Amino acid sequence: MKIIVAGTGYVGLVHAAVCSEYGHEVYAYDIDADKIKAFSTGQTEKIEKYVNEPGLTNIIKETLGKYLFFTPDLNSILEGTDAIFMCLPTPPNLDGSTNLTYYNAAAENIAMTVAKRKDKRRLVFVNKSTVPIGTARHLQEIMDTHSVENFGVASNPEFLAEGTAVAQARSPDRVVVGCDNEEDFKILRRVYSQFVNHVRVKYIETTPESAEAIKYVANTLLLTYISFWNGVGAKIGEKYPNVKIDDLRLGVTADDRISTWGSSVSNGAGGSCFGKDIASLIYQMRRVNVSTKMLEASYEVNEFQKVYLIDRAITEAGFQFNNKTIAVLGLAFKKHTNDMRDASSIKVIESLLGKGVAKIKAYDPLAIETAATEFSISKNILFEKIDYFHTAKEALEGSHALFVSSDCEEFRGLSRTIEESVKPPYLVMDGRRMIADFEEMVAKGFSYLAVGAMAMKPE
Repeated sequence: MKIIVAGTGYVGLVHAAVCSEYGHEVYAYDIDADKIKAFSTGQTEKIEKYVNEPGLTNIIKETLGKYLFFTPDLNSILEGTDAIFMCLPTPPNLDGSTNLTYYNAAAENIAMTVAKRKDKRRLVFVNKSTVPIGTARHLQEIMDTHSVENFGVASNPEFLAEGTAVAQARSPDRVVVGCDNEEDFKILRRVYSQFVNHVRVKYIETTPESAEAIKYVANTLLLTYISFWNGVGAKIGEKYPNVKIDDLRLGVTADDRISTWGSSVSNGAGGSCFGKDIASLIYQMRRVNVSTKMLEASYEVNEFQKVYLIDRAITEAGFQFNNKTIAVLGLAFKKHTNDMRDASSIKVIESLLGKGVAKIKAYDPLAIETAATEFSISKNILFEKIDYFHTAKEALEGSHALFVSSDCEEFRGLSRTIEESVKPPYLVMDGRRMIADFEEMVAKGFSYLAVGAMAMKPE
C-alpha cells in the first residue's frame, strides 16, 4: 500500500515508522521543513529532539529511503496513494473543547491538493488523531466543498502509551477502524493485514462515530480509575494509622476483575491525552445535555493530586518554603520520554514559585531541553529561579527539600544519593513512592512525605 501520514508529531512519526516496517510505502508529510530535514537524516540526536520514543529511531534508520520517506511537498507524493492518515495536533481550548485550528488548516490544504490529482483511484482519509465525535463527518464536508472525487473518510484512533508506543504499535491489543462502506474497510484491512485475523489482536470494524467515541471513553475510564485510587485509596493510607497502601493495593487487585494498572498512587497523571480528552468529553456531553459530574470529579481529583503534597508539607511536616531551595526530580510526565505536556511537574514548580522559594534545582534524564522551553523566562519572570542539572546529585546539593515528580527508575535508589548530598533536617516529598528504604532515611533524621502514607518525621 502507498500511505501518506500527514503530521509528524508523536502519533504520526510512530505510525509512519511502524507501517514502513511492515513493508508499506510510507510518506511522512509535514509543513515544518526543519522537522522533515531532521527526520530525513536518520540521526538519533536530531530525531529525538522532536520525538523521543524507545526503539523509534532504530526503525527509521532501517526503513529510511526504502519504505519510509519524509517530505514537505504533498503534491509530489499524491499519485497512487491509497490512504492519508491525519495525525495532527488537537490541543485543548480554555473551555475544554478541542482546538481544531491545525486540523482544519491541514484538511483544507490537503483537500485543495487532492482535488487536482490525476489519479482518481479510491482514497481514504483516516483520522488517527483524537478528535471530537462527528469529526469524520466534518472532514467529509471539507472534501466535498473542494470537489474531491472518489474518497472515503474513516476513524482509526491510536491507543499508544508513551514509552512503550513502538512495542504497542507492533503488537496492539486492538485496532479500531470506523468506515461507512465496504470499499473503505477493504483498503484499511490491507493497511492492517497483519492484524485482521490475529489471534491476540481485536480487530474491530464499526462506524466512524463509534470509533471516535471509543477513544474518548477508553481514556476517560483510565483516568477515572487512576483518580479513584488517588482520591480514595491514597487518602485512606494518609488518614488512617497502620493502613499500608501497598498492602491495600495488593488485596484489592487480587480480584481478577480489578486491574493492577493505575492502582499505583501518585501525584497525578499527565501527558498529552488524559486531561485533554476528559475535558473534551465533558464539553461534548454538556452540549448534548448529559450530566458530567463523574467526569468532572475524576478530572478535579487528578489536578488536585499534582500539588497537594506541597500543602501537606506545610500542614503535616511543618515545612516553610519561603526563601528555600527545592530540588525537583522528574520533569517529563512519565519515564522514558521527554514529553512535558500536562506534566505534574509543571504545577509543582508553579506552586513552589507561588510559595516564594528562592531557587528550584531541576533534573530529568531526558526532558531538560523541553523544560527550558516550557519554563521560558519570556512566559514568566519567576522561571529565572529554575536551574537545570545533568545528575540528581547535582540538583540535590545545597537544597532544603526534594520533590520527586516522575517514575524514572534511577529514583528508586535515591536514598543513598540523598544521604551523600544533603544533611538533616531535610524533607523528601515523594510524589511517586519511588524511595523504597524511606524508613531507614527517617531513622537517620530525614522527614518523608509520600502519596498514600502519613508524614514520617525523625523521633
